[in-house]
Amino acid sequence: METKNVMIVGVGGQGSLLASKLLGRLLLSKGYDIKVSEVHGMSQRGGSVVTYVRFGDKVYSPVIDKGEADFIVSFELLEAARWTEFLKPGGKLIANTQQINPMPVIIGAAEYPAELAEKMKAAGIDLDAMDALSLAEQAGSSKAVNLVLMGRLSKYFDIPEEEWMAAIEASVPPKFLELNKKAFALGANA
Repeated sequence: METKNVMIVGVGGQGSLLASKLLGRLLLSKGYDIKVSEVHGMSQRGGSVVTYVRFGDKVYSPVIDKGEADFIVSFELLEAARWTEFLKPGGKLIANTQQINPMPVIIGAAEYPAELAEKMKAAGIDLDAMDALSLAEQAGSSKAVNLVLMGRLSKYFDIPEEEWMAAIEASVPPKFLELNKKAFALGANA
């Protein structure tokens, strides 16, 4: 199998690292060679967080270059737009429609770009955008956006749901397990 590339992008504190851990654990259980790499900008201050997950028969590097991502999973709309050049032709961008203002917007030095989803679609990006925050809140916590988006990503993988659930059980503390399973299901079925 040729190497497949998934980028998970977001803002610090959104749970992108748990999402990459869950995805890596799932793919490892399927027998793939896996490489996971995390890039923490100012993640603890609400800055960009990027995780690369590469899998296949043999993966030599953990880094995804521009034009190589089969999937980009974005926890926030501006982060989705920021990383589109990494998407390969025919790749899929799964994005939460939530908008989190970056520091230049917060201090009034810039405005949050309008109509980002429409602009990305007009540029030819295969965008699957959804209000993952509302679904996470419906599951019981706004912090479950990561599992909603993993549920959505699961629709593009030929891996049975019970195997995703086993990876969730292995990745999430028991007291949050039911909430996270519910968030995953809401994302998968949205």
